[in-house]
Amino acid sequence: MSTLLSSRWLRVTPVVLSALLSACSFWGSSKVAPPDLGENVPLLGVRQVWTSKVGAVALPAMDVRVQDNRVLLSSADGVVAAIDARTGGDIWRATLGESLSAGAGGDGKYAAVVSRANVLIFLNEGRELWRQALPSQVFTAPLVAGGRVFVLSADRSVLAFDMQTGKKLWTQLRQSSDTLVLKQAGVIVPVGDTLVVGLSGRLVGLNPDTGTPRWEVPLASPRGVNDVERLVDLVGRVSRSGDSLCARAFQATVGCVNVLRDRASVTWTQSASGSEGVHGDAEAVYGTENNGQVIAWRREDGSRLWSTDRLKLRKLTAPLALGRSVVVGDDYGWVHFLGRSDGAPLNRVATDTSGVAAAPVVAADTLVVVTRSGAIYGFRPD
Repeated sequence: MSTLLSSRWLRVTPVVLSALLSACSFWGSSKVAPPDLGENVPLLGVRQVWTSKVGAVALPAMDVRVQDNRVLLSSADGVVAAIDARTGGDIWRATLGESLSAGAGGDGKYAAVVSRANVLIFLNEGRELWRQALPSQVFTAPLVAGGRVFVLSADRSVLAFDMQTGKKLWTQLRQSSDTLVLKQAGVIVPVGDTLVVGLSGRLVGLNPDTGTPRWEVPLASPRGVNDVERLVDLVGRVSRSGDSLCARAFQATVGCVNVLRDRASVTWTQSASGSEGVHGDAEAVYGTENNGQVIAWRREDGSRLWSTDRLKLRKLTAPLALGRSVVVGDDYGWVHFLGRSDGAPLNRVATDTSGVAAAPVVAADTLVVVTRSGAIYGFRPD
């Protein structure tokens, strides 16, 4: 690792180095086989109801978006598709013919993606409407909301574009001395009429009309003596319940913020060593740690409700709170259902051996899981 941390690497390829950070810290020099899970005793009935395909999902920051019965996703080689979660069939599909740097954002009808050439591409029902060049790399799926397209860049600038014309409306530049940034999806979500973004270790509320900051609160602060140790950034997904918005700072903390239009305050933070986002409900926030531990925190005060090491070393996705279970995917293609109240195993189902590429989502009473090979699986309860 010392060679990677030379000043030349830090200066020339900061984004690539940061992408390797989580993998190196978790796996070390080689991938260690996880403990055997034993016989599966299904206490929760789950059946596969359909499969589909989108193309290899080798994106550094895979994201899957849901709107009603539509699931929006993309492949690394430029396929963007809206899938009907009821049947697994295409609502529409577009082949852009160029590589993408992040997942697709949108509402199923409209979609926005960013190419590796740093170009924002906007689609309506699979038909390209416009393109706009961007000044820097993007690893976070754009947000389409309120007639605008919002982009969070790797350099932590935020840009807004008119959805119909592609005209740039405003840019919010972030003054940052950080040498490294994560090659991973960050935080950009609407909360009421405020655009909330993750900038370094802080949640920032912006006026979506002008980009003017309304408030700013810290979830984590830089620590350590070198650039790697001081790296701090917020990662998607986030968990919202009413005015409570909870998020993870990469390998540092999980915390919740009380968000109002013109102000916000930190409710709690807890030390945590994960690199994937969180999910939850009105009572709890769920997260996965780098070692495969799954943890539930009380949403009100951050106290720990339960934790389980059963999935140790399986490199888990961010979780999904669904019914009476917490659902996570792993690097071996398994989807695990854990008890929402205690983390006990309820069931597990297989996809393929390429590994689950993104946090599971739910649409039209269907659990949708995407693997790195680009296979899409739909599951429903028995």
